[in-house]
Amino acid sequence: MKGLNGILDRELLNMLINEDDKFAFSELYNRYWDKLFGAAYKRLKSVEAAEEIVQDLFTDIWLRRRELNIKSDLPVYLFSAVKYRVINYVHKQAVKNSFEVKGAIVYSELDNSTEETVIANDLRNRIERNVQLLPDKCREVYQLSRDHYQSNKDIAKQLSISEKTVENQITKALKRLRTSLNTFFL
Repeated sequence: MKGLNGILDRELLNMLINEDDKFAFSELYNRYWDKLFGAAYKRLKSVEAAEEIVQDLFTDIWLRRRELNIKSDLPVYLFSAVKYRVINYVHKQAVKNSFEVKGAIVYSELDNSTEETVIANDLRNRIERNVQLLPDKCREVYQLSRDHYQSNKDIAKQLSISEKTVENQITKALKRLRTSLNTFFL
């Protein structure tokens, strides 16, 4: 490895940008990693998060090395970058925690899912039994409408009846089902 210890940051940065010099990048990494990690850790109190932020910063620098246009001193740029990454991290964590809290509240409010599933299954079975008790033509129209999602016009064409007859059959079916299910909701 080249002896890059005595070279100024600006020169190392130019070597990195203009020559894709891995040794220059490595020297910058070694010079600043600990300091940047310390700055991130001081704010986050998390080793993993601080390491991730600094590592992502250096990865980003390497990947964008050709586009870098650092006007300020390198340390100012690096510490500012860490600061903004810490802010973004804290913001993302706050949003994530907010969703987790809201999700926990919603889940606890809806935690009677087993009971609701049983009730829904009972209701579905009751509806199916009552649909089978409908007169044949009424049942056929109802099933085409509700189970197969066909329009009244399509049902009328398929069964060679008028749209008005389709509407009447659906109304008749719904009325009978509603009447038969009244006791279910009491």
